[in-house]
Amino acid sequence: MPRTCLTTPIYYVNDKPHIGHAYTSLAADVLARWKRLSGHEVFFLTGTDEHGQKVEKAARDAGEEPQAFTDRVSQAFRDLTATMGFSNDAFIRTTEPRHRHACQELWRRLAARGEIYLGGYEGWYAVRDEAFYGPDELTERDGVRYAPSGAPVEWVTEPSYFFRLSAWQERLLEFYEANPGFIAPASRRNEVIAFVKAGLQDLSISRTSFRWGVPVPGDDAHVMYVWLDALTNYITALGWPEEGEAWRFWPADVHFVGKDILRFHAIYWPAFLMAAGLEPPRRVFAHGWWTNEGQKISKSLGNVIDPVELVERFGLDPVRYFLLREVPFGQDGDFSRAGLVNRTNGELADVLGNLANRTLTLIAKNLDGRLPAPAAPGRALGEALSGLPARVGAHLDAQEFHLALEAIFAAARAANVDITEQAPWALRKTDPARMAVVLRQLHDALRVLGTVLQPFMPGTMALMLDQLGVPAGARHLGALDAPLPEGHPIGTPAPLFRKVEA
Repeated sequence: MPRTCLTTPIYYVNDKPHIGHAYTSLAADVLARWKRLSGHEVFFLTGTDEHGQKVEKAARDAGEEPQAFTDRVSQAFRDLTATMGFSNDAFIRTTEPRHRHACQELWRRLAARGEIYLGGYEGWYAVRDEAFYGPDELTERDGVRYAPSGAPVEWVTEPSYFFRLSAWQERLLEFYEANPGFIAPASRRNEVIAFVKAGLQDLSISRTSFRWGVPVPGDDAHVMYVWLDALTNYITALGWPEEGEAWRFWPADVHFVGKDILRFHAIYWPAFLMAAGLEPPRRVFAHGWWTNEGQKISKSLGNVIDPVELVERFGLDPVRYFLLREVPFGQDGDFSRAGLVNRTNGELADVLGNLANRTLTLIAKNLDGRLPAPAAPGRALGEALSGLPARVGAHLDAQEFHLALEAIFAAARAANVDITEQAPWALRKTDPARMAVVLRQLHDALRVLGTVLQPFMPGTMALMLDQLGVPAGARHLGALDAPLPEGHPIGTPAPLFRKVEA
């Protein structure tokens, strides 16, 4: 059985989840569900990043001990996975003992290979990003220097262990050349390559100015740099370093990340892994950022989008659909409630929901709720459905979620044209045999649509497949080759989507 490993970033627990967290995990969830439908064995990982100076400060500001603080905030991210219907197979926390064990073993292997040395560090550090920046990357306003992310930086001087990142510059460039699909989309790949070609400096990988982290083996005065700690989660969750049963899923097929953390995943992470004698992941995909009604999202503006509130207001599956339909994954996009309303009403309710309800109601009333004999679709509908699962799969393998949905809804629109032109309600009186053929064609089309839409809208498509009478064991992609028999009963028709007001 083929295997697929997909990961989200582990989310930083200095605040509650927002729309960006839901967006990244949703993409991973849809691809994981698709691969399962395709017969793959899947390991889908998410979790929380719980160490570092920023978390230590957030806990102090909240009047809590760091562990109690991370326990509370991490649970909010677990709750989000349930609210959004994510199908992750594991949830990793970096405060787990198994993770400390994996981090320290990775450190030991890097040290044994001569990849780490002790020195001193002076440089510009952004607490918010947990990252160091060069002087040429900074901007200055009102006497304060800022990182490219907008985070203020401070000058840090302290002893530090270093990873010999500079020694990996040419090897990383060779790796990118040999693996052109490693960084996606292409525009992000170009950015990373340009950054590496400009020259890599050795990387500070320990701190002494705070204590909330994984201790450096053999030197408790230092804790590990939070990104060396955090990135290790991907192999911790698969049972490294013992390399037990779950280790067969490594290397990961896709790390889904936001564009702000691409450098850590596309430069530092493969260098750490290769330096330790481990395989790097196969792909890192960096998606864009959302704005809110044209405004940059920020806590100071009070316009942070709460995914839980969206689900309560609009329903889970319309929100899942909208987030991956509205904007090409990889590009920045603007969140608009009017857009969500229009997609829900115009596409989900009118195009898909209305098609299903009309077709199934006609079968229930005119054919005693049982399927007529299988019938090949007409030319236009047949062309729209032909190879649809393969086209959807190709788009999802390229993380082109919006194109996968466009292909599906092009077929749904073709089916709507077909039902309008064929008018099976009129054929009932003039040509009942033809009516039966048309309704069977439409039923088969709906079965395909419901099957391929399951990863995007699992709850609603389960209801739709129930109404279509598709058995639970026949809802995977391979089952589409076996038509349901003549006389097979359908379920009770009912509206699938409720229209919402702007």
